Amino acid sequence: MPPEWAPHKATWLSWPHKLESWPGKFGPVPAVFAEIAAWLSTSEEVHINVLDDAMEHEARELVRADAHVGAVMERVFFHRIPTNDAWCRDHGPNYVFRKGNDNRFEKVILDWEYNAWGGKYEPYDDDNAVPRRVGDLQRIPVVSPGMVLEGGAIDVNGNGLLLTTESCLLNPNRNPAMSRKEIEDNLLNYLGARKVIWLGEGIAGDDTDGHVDDMSRFVSETVVVTAVEDDPEDENYSSLMDNYQRLKRCAGLDGSPLRIMKLPMPEPVYYDGERLPASYANFYIASSVVLVPTYRSSRDRKALDVLQECFPDRQVVGVDCTDLIWGLGAIHCITHEEPLTRC
Repeated sequence: MPPEWAPHKATWLSWPHKLESWPGKFGPVPAVFAEIAAWLSTSEEVHINVLDDAMEHEARELVRADAHVGAVMERVFFHRIPTNDAWCRDHGPNYVFRKGNDNRFEKVILDWEYNAWGGKYEPYDDDNAVPRRVGDLQRIPVVSPGMVLEGGAIDVNGNGLLLTTESCLLNPNRNPAMSRKEIEDNLLNYLGARKVIWLGEGIAGDDTDGHVDDMSRFVSETVVVTAVEDDPEDENYSSLMDNYQRLKRCAGLDGSPLRIMKLPMPEPVYYDGERLPASYANFYIASSVVLVPTYRSSRDRKALDVLQECFPDRQVVGVDCTDLIWGLGAIHCITHEEPLTRC
């Protein structure tokens, strides 16, 4: 599995339509998707799953009219692939490369099982079918590992290392019949990694049981940015400090320590009395831009500066996700990269 910063052919999105995912606040959400799609179109192709002609028309006009950046509409494509919800990171196609008999690499889609984060939200049958439907559309081979795994639960450096969390992958609501070793072996085998780095608990408000993309992300083969909370009274303080200490003890395959960079957490974000899983770690790395969720917080600027240092050759852009995060996810949660074909 290539790292996210490897060159992309495209980014995949699933257009939002489930009102219950943003109860009482769905109205502004499609415009946030449109802003994200518009920015992505300046970098690469954007492929958007929609239910029907009416949804395509709505989405197309919103992307075209986005006031933040001029969308490159020639790079925006729509597909009649039905979905139950909009979280494409978790139900979308996981692209990997395998070497064929002729010694050439071919692109393959891994069709992991998807059960809506342990059966929390039904139905999810259309979401679970998205990878195979994309494979049929693209005429790309599809391989089914037979294990529940969401895209937000893992992060790779493209050179043998994989990040994940115990709270998510070892949760009995995912793969209760599999041992830790069996889960780890599957990750290594199908994703081409050689070492799994296990972190602990997730952040407050996260209904995924602790996805790693809300906390710690590779930004190069040897560098990890990880969210930290400076306030000892905040409920995220202990779990994020534990993850930071775990990372400080980690090494690459050659035994060299990883470089760990701290990424601030925003001030707590609440809506309707509920603590939301707002985190700057939920950024998305496209070919020429890095899209970072912001939350109208005094710490937004610091987070953008940290990530600009990590990606000096890309434009780091803040996208206001104050409305989007009410659905309990941000930019990384709604995007899924498709890498360029290797030869």
